Amino acid sequence: MNSLVSEKNTFVHSGVISRITKDTVIVSLEQDIHCESCRAKSACGISESNTKEIEIANSNDSYKINEQVKVVLKKALGFKAVFWAYVFPFILMFTTLIIASSFLKEWLAGVLSLSILLPYYITLYVLKNTLKSAFTISILKT
Repeated sequence: MNSLVSEKNTFVHSGVISRITKDTVIVSLEQDIHCESCRAKSACGISESNTKEIEIANSNDSYKINEQVKVVLKKALGFKAVFWAYVFPFILMFTTLIIASSFLKEWLAGVLSLSILLPYYITLYVLKNTLKSAFTISILKT
């Protein structure tokens, strides 16, 4: 099975282990012609380029380079990631713009609403290890 398969609560995609480090396994996802017809390709992001690599925390399983695996992604994690990366910053920026435009000139309110994103994304960067543990991706041997 080469293509992205959507089960009830997960996406499963075939891949090959390209690198192994002490803490992580890097899986190269296989590009497939079926991605073009998939309804979830806009949410998935796998079809946007020829090669995608995913970094997965190395569990106790023993993997080998060039081993075929299945990458399992939970749909709920995808929605959560989209929310924190796109939806919440938009709400934050738009709310700041509306409130600031009541007190400041229009251009200054615009600059303030854009600049509010800087501390937000810095906070996300600082919390990246916490977010990595919350957004787990699992792999299965085939």
